[in-house]
Amino acid sequence: MEVIVAFAIGIIVLALLAKLISLPLRLVGKLITNSIIGAILLWVVNLFGAGIHIGFLNALIAGIFGIPGVIVLLILAHI
Repeated sequence: MEVIVAFAIGIIVLALLAKLISLPLRLVGKLITNSIIGAILLWVVNLFGAGIHIGFLNALIAGIFGIPGVIVLLILAHI
C-alpha cells in the first residue's frame, strides 16, 4: 500500500515540475513567434519605403503590439 501512495505522490510531483518548466518555455516560444511576425510586418512596411531597421527589438515591438507598434516605430523613425 505504501508503495502505491509513494508512486502516486511521485507522479504528482513530476507533473507539477513539468508544468513549472513548460511555462517559461511557452513564454519564450510566444516571444519568438511574435518577433517573427513583427519582422514580417516591418518587412512589408519597408517595401513601401519606410526605412525602418529590422532588428530584434523593433521586431519584438511590432510583434507584441501589432499594427499600433508598427505605427509607433514609423513615427519614431521619422522624428
